[in-house]
Amino acid sequence: MKFSSKLLLSAATAGAILSGSVLAADVTEATSEKHAGAATQYRQAVFQLVRSNMGPLGGMAKGALPFDESVMETNAVRLEQLADMMGDYLSVDTRKFDVETGAKDEIWENFSDVEKKVMALKTAAQGLQAAVEAGDESAYRGAIGKIGASCKSCHDDYKKD
Repeated sequence: MKFSSKLLLSAATAGAILSGSVLAADVTEATSEKHAGAATQYRQAVFQLVRSNMGPLGGMAKGALPFDESVMETNAVRLEQLADMMGDYLSVDTRKFDVETGAKDEIWENFSDVEKKVMALKTAAQGLQAAVEAGDESAYRGAIGKIGASCKSCHDDYKKD
């Protein structure tokens, strides 16, 4: 029997969600300046990738770019994958070290809320994938908006101005 990679990915994602392992990261303190620096660098790299995938989607939602189902599908899958990584990279508390970070201290004090916000990003990315797979052009703008709203929610609470 031949299974599509999307079906296998969906099954794996569902299993991870049901088992609670998608965002099961606990906050840990950085153990050294080097560890804090690396954690900060990786965290920022993840957000650069999020930004690079959100840019075209935002342009489409605003009407500055035409809807491109291939780009929407690819970027939504990437955003879902990046959401899966966020818990790991956000969970390292770097407050005790002098690192350049845009994170507010509250991120590590309210980590269960951060995990919920990351899950909202993942769910929103899956929603865009579903809209594209259904070919529902009327849902594209709203699905992209939900991704943007999930990002904004976290930025509002946990990112320094």
